[in-house]
Amino acid sequence: MNSIFDHLIPRQGSLSLKHDGLQSTFGVSDAQAMWVADMDFSAPSAVSQALQLRAQHPIYGYSMVPESLYEALIDWMRVQHDWEIERDWIVLTPGVVPCLSTVVMALTNEKEGVIVQPPVYFPFLSIADNTGRTTLENPLVLRLDQFDNLRYEIDFDHFELCAKQAKILLLCSPHNPVGRVWHEDELARLLAIAKQHGLLILADEIHADLVYPDAKHLVLGKMDVDQAHVITAVAPSKTFNIPGLGLSALIVPHSPSRKAIELQLSKTGVSVANPFSLVAFEAAYRHGHYWLAGLMDYLQQTRDLVNTYFKQHIPQITVTPAEGTYLLWLDCRKLKLDDQQLQTFFIHQAKLALSPGALFGTGGRGFMRMNIATSQANILMALEKLKAALV
Repeated sequence: MNSIFDHLIPRQGSLSLKHDGLQSTFGVSDAQAMWVADMDFSAPSAVSQALQLRAQHPIYGYSMVPESLYEALIDWMRVQHDWEIERDWIVLTPGVVPCLSTVVMALTNEKEGVIVQPPVYFPFLSIADNTGRTTLENPLVLRLDQFDNLRYEIDFDHFELCAKQAKILLLCSPHNPVGRVWHEDELARLLAIAKQHGLLILADEIHADLVYPDAKHLVLGKMDVDQAHVITAVAPSKTFNIPGLGLSALIVPHSPSRKAIELQLSKTGVSVANPFSLVAFEAAYRHGHYWLAGLMDYLQQTRDLVNTYFKQHIPQITVTPAEGTYLLWLDCRKLKLDDQQLQTFFIHQAKLALSPGALFGTGGRGFMRMNIATSQANILMALEKLKAALV
């Protein structure tokens, strides 16, 4: 299947934020786009065919959610993650980021604490402030492992202090941007502390399917045997490269929590789905297994290629080993540039548009996030640009 992913599809002129938004975001139009977290690969053919078939009907009105969509998600979670979920647990939502705020609004009160673990996907950092809650930071700790590789870990002692003051933890699992796939013992310890202090955990598992063979993602909700402490957010958007369609789901076994979330959603008056997001969601989960296997094989090759290239040719920058996601966290601190200088270097000298680490909060300064979900030829071109700029 490599030919599918080696084929580079021009995206300029398609209103792609990642490509057509370069000028407005970075002030240049000639940089190589490696920032927004979508892929430069075509979606699975089953998804495209389902969308084309739906488009042939010339009316795109308000739509009902078919039971087959729920069945597709239930089957996916059982086959991919060995988790048996029930139909009643599923609450459809208009994208994972909006649903994070919805859950916080539904299940916490004003000024109550919301724990985040930076450096983390930047929308997490503003949810508490935007909803009148209080942000409590539990920064990840950066250490060297036994092989002298960078490795992020949870500061559990500090987390427990935060848990005593908070109502909910926003957990990024797998973690964006640092690429960690949390181990079973880490998740078990998080859950034990949460139960001890009556803390809810909202686990954003949008990258759960994008895990490399040297790691294993464990669904936290499956470990919550009393089904009262964990809410799981999932979507086909990152897995199958359909984030523009927006449809996602919350898996909420706890009935009172689920009813509160549904009530909060009803207050917004926003439709959670449209005719195209419905068919894409179902087609992806029903028919995307083979495509995903090919994608992960290709991404693993790309990840390993990038790791080797940096070690051999760009030792000034260290790649944090990624266990999941197609996002690499680059430690650029040896360049001794402040964040503005680092951004200027990448944009104007290397001609590469990456996401600045400072965007991801505490611990992000001196880092850059690189999106490697593009053709390997494109990746090599970017690496050569960076190497030449550092000479």
